[in-house]
Amino acid sequence: MTYLGTQPNDVKKNTGLYTPSEILQLTKEGSWGGSLELIEEQTYSSAVSFVDFTSIQENKYDVHFMTFNNVDYASEQVPALRFYESGVLESAGVYQYAEQQCQSNGSFAESRDTASTFLGLGNYAVGESNGYCYLYNLGNSSKYSFISFHNVNTDADASPSEAVADFGGGVLPQASTVDGIRFTGAGGANFSSFNIKLYGVKQI
Repeated sequence: MTYLGTQPNDVKKNTGLYTPSEILQLTKEGSWGGSLELIEEQTYSSAVSFVDFTSIQENKYDVHFMTFNNVDYASEQVPALRFYESGVLESAGVYQYAEQQCQSNGSFAESRDTASTFLGLGNYAVGESNGYCYLYNLGNSSKYSFISFHNVNTDADASPSEAVADFGGGVLPQASTVDGIRFTGAGGANFSSFNIKLYGVKQI
């Protein structure tokens, strides 16, 4: 980020006051404002089984942030991610993930896999899912690609319906350039609703 003070190595000299011309300069450089920059938003319009983000600006951001809300499927599904490596979708059993589930009835469970065909973002959900995940190192060809996530959904099979919260993380343990993200359901069912936003996290 551009430093506009006269003493770059003396933070005390920076009063935090900016002139209109300095604000315009920082805005033009993309350094003014919050740390999240919206890359793309996708909203349900027809029955599809996956949502692809293929312009993720992996050369610009080393951390991405994704939010998903009102995600529901035609049948019981695990919300899941797969990655594109240099334009090729990785769907083999190479992903690893672990997650903890907490239910409003007081029960706990966990799910984990070292040879999964997807990165799970929770457990099987009958009702809608709402959550977020961070994605790390996607554009770095010399590092693995990691995620961490939180998700809350409803178990509509229970009577009465129960809240279910999940948290966890995962990794694609291959040093590669990830240049796309697929949001899907682990079982391949169609969505019945979704709103998904992908952000880049600015380096400050």
